Amino acid sequence: TEKTSEVEVCPKCASPSRSVYDRRWVRVKDEPIRQRNVQLHIRKRRFMCKPCNKPFTEPVAGVAKGARTTARYRKAVLASCERFADLTSVQRYLRCSAGYLYKTLYAELERRLRMRTYPWPEVIGIDEHFFRRDRAFRAFVTVIVDMKGKRVFEVAEGKRGADIEAQLTHIPGRENVRWIALDLADAYKTFCKRFFPNAQLVADKFHVLRLLNPAINRARKAITGDRRSLPVRRWLLTSGKKLHREKRWRLLKWLNQHPELNQLYHAKESLHGFYRIRGYGRAKRALTKMCDALALSEVPELQTLRRTLIRWRREILNYFVRRLTNGRTEGFNAKAKLVKRRAYGFRSFRNYRLRLLTACT
Repeated sequence: TEKTSEVEVCPKCASPSRSVYDRRWVRVKDEPIRQRNVQLHIRKRRFMCKPCNKPFTEPVAGVAKGARTTARYRKAVLASCERFADLTSVQRYLRCSAGYLYKTLYAELERRLRMRTYPWPEVIGIDEHFFRRDRAFRAFVTVIVDMKGKRVFEVAEGKRGADIEAQLTHIPGRENVRWIALDLADAYKTFCKRFFPNAQLVADKFHVLRLLNPAINRARKAITGDRRSLPVRRWLLTSGKKLHREKRWRLLKWLNQHPELNQLYHAKESLHGFYRIRGYGRAKRALTKMCDALALSEVPELQTLRRTLIRWRREILNYFVRRLTNGRTEGFNAKAKLVKRRAYGFRSFRNYRLRLLTACT
């Protein structure tokens, strides 16, 4: 195959040239057809640019400069990686080296993501998880989810506000964000208030409801020991509304013998009852009443709970304005575990980000 154009343009000075002084055959690997390898034999012409007095080789559409594979072949690498369960099968199907496969895969993933120029969405969720664990430390990443678009919007390395801000400043339209769901992390709260000026924060309902679970478990272990087979272990952490009447009666009878655990349990039930309230005004009054009741307790864990509720009061009450939770973000965190498991872990954050954004869009 040979191009038939009469004129080619010099890549250095953009001068047209008709002077062909040499031809060379090159072999370029193309996308397989019906599981058979395809190799293109292209006869490239070399032109002489008179203004530069230097030679240049004509470009061929679909083949990058110096490449030995077509753009179709590189896209086939990405499609095959999504199709096969492991990279060894991809390597066998495309008949390429492992080094080329890894290099091309992540280059194509990055090229695909560069085409995405979405501004910030109106509703987002923020959460963290670790992507690499060593003996001494765990490396965390922050996941930002587009709640309406149902996809991972961006992944940032670390969970400190300054680190996240440095990685997100290039994305336009942060004034568009109106609602943010987040867990009870002060670092994220400070970052969101500074970085998203028009956003209202909503404390995740699930994280608020489980504030007392560690304290209840500690108090229960002090009484019964770490016997995981005891039914009371599950009953204590289950909402009273979901317990059968007989189980609830047996649990309350047992709690009457342990006053401190009894207080912790009823405070936990108050939190569950609080989230069953309808209306912002009623919730506001109920939260004030709950904090006043907690102030009378001498249990240290309940005093800690009261301080947390006061510190996060506005964000907790915003749930009754916009019933937003971080459940979708937690779901993508679970999917991130599958991405890591399939790859047997990651060392490079860049590669992990590319794989996660591709899997969750």
